[in-house]
Amino acid sequence: MSLLTDALTECRMINKSTVDDGYGGERTVWTNGAKFVAAVNFDTSVEARVAESQGATNLYTITTPRAKVLEYHDVFRRLSDGKVFRVTSDGDDKATPPSTSLDMRVVTAEEFVLTGGGA
Repeated sequence: MSLLTDALTECRMINKSTVDDGYGGERTVWTNGAKFVAAVNFDTSVEARVAESQGATNLYTITTPRAKVLEYHDVFRRLSDGKVFRVTSDGDDKATPPSTSLDMRVVTAEEFVLTGGGA
């Protein structure tokens, strides 16, 4: 065990789709997707605090194993407390090289509120 693996917690992807509402329109539906593990850490940097004071939601740093690539605007739930996050960076931007034993990929995320129905 390492500090990184000790920090990992179970999460679940949340998939967005639209369906007919039966009245000629559509509605958003959220469904549960695959489980994965991630370390979710509240961002306390000065930049994050400035962004928060200017109206941004709480910001987080998400660390996953290299094999799990979170993409911009992916939505997921931390299963321990049900908090929902939306990814705000590209998962291909920050990853350790395959030649290292440190297996991690990092993205940023914000708290997110699901609209519509489901999940």
